[in-house]
Amino acid sequence: MNALASIGASALGLLAAIGRLALFTGQTLSHLVRPPFFGREFGNALIQIGYFSLPVVGLTAFFTGGALALQIYSGGARFSAEAVVPQIVAIGMVRELGPVLVGLMIAARVTSSIAAEIATMKVTEQIDALVTLSTHPMKYLTLPRVLAATLVMPILVAVGDIIGIYGGFLVSTERLDFNAAAYLQNTADFLTRLDIISSLVKGAVFGFIAALMGCYYGMNSERGAMGVGRATKSSVVAAAILILAANFLLTEAFFSA
Repeated sequence: MNALASIGASALGLLAAIGRLALFTGQTLSHLVRPPFFGREFGNALIQIGYFSLPVVGLTAFFTGGALALQIYSGGARFSAEAVVPQIVAIGMVRELGPVLVGLMIAARVTSSIAAEIATMKVTEQIDALVTLSTHPMKYLTLPRVLAATLVMPILVAVGDIIGIYGGFLVSTERLDFNAAAYLQNTADFLTRLDIISSLVKGAVFGFIAALMGCYYGMNSERGAMGVGRATKSSVVAAAILILAANFLLTEAFFSA
């Protein structure tokens, strides 16, 4: 009976956590249509999440594209199929690796930053000060960050896709003796509109998840330094898992046929 009670308690705890997250998400979205709107906070979030994430996104995508080209060439050589490198690099980066890697890098960089910032504000009672000043914390802290991440992530994913394909192109032409014009033509011919749309939609969803997890765990952090550290760690783990789960569901929705 003790084992069954433990399983039941874990299941109830999981359902309660899902419910709290669902309520937090609903409250965040409800503030989207209710004034006031803090434009300066939104602009700062756009810069922090979008502009300052470009270097890490570009480097990650570039080296991933190059490594992918080498791996595909090496594997394709076993079946005399080396010529498929441009097509597989393009579809691999645009459909999967580009959105997922950018999402995970944003989870590592942005989610942790948001969670630590908001948790520290809670510990130092700055959130209580906002309430005292008749400013809703979710409208001032959560909504601008979630909205900015949702809007800017498709741009980051598009940049990551392009740089990743360029990394594969550079490795293929400089190391594997591919013709540059033929490589670019094969890449352009193989990609479809659905591939690009799915990549951008994934970016928006992953950005929403990353920012939401940072805000949720920051707002619900415990007091003290340990609470800030625990909130930061939990936010990154939750964001990474949800991004991977959402990637599977979106891939199933777009390409199940």
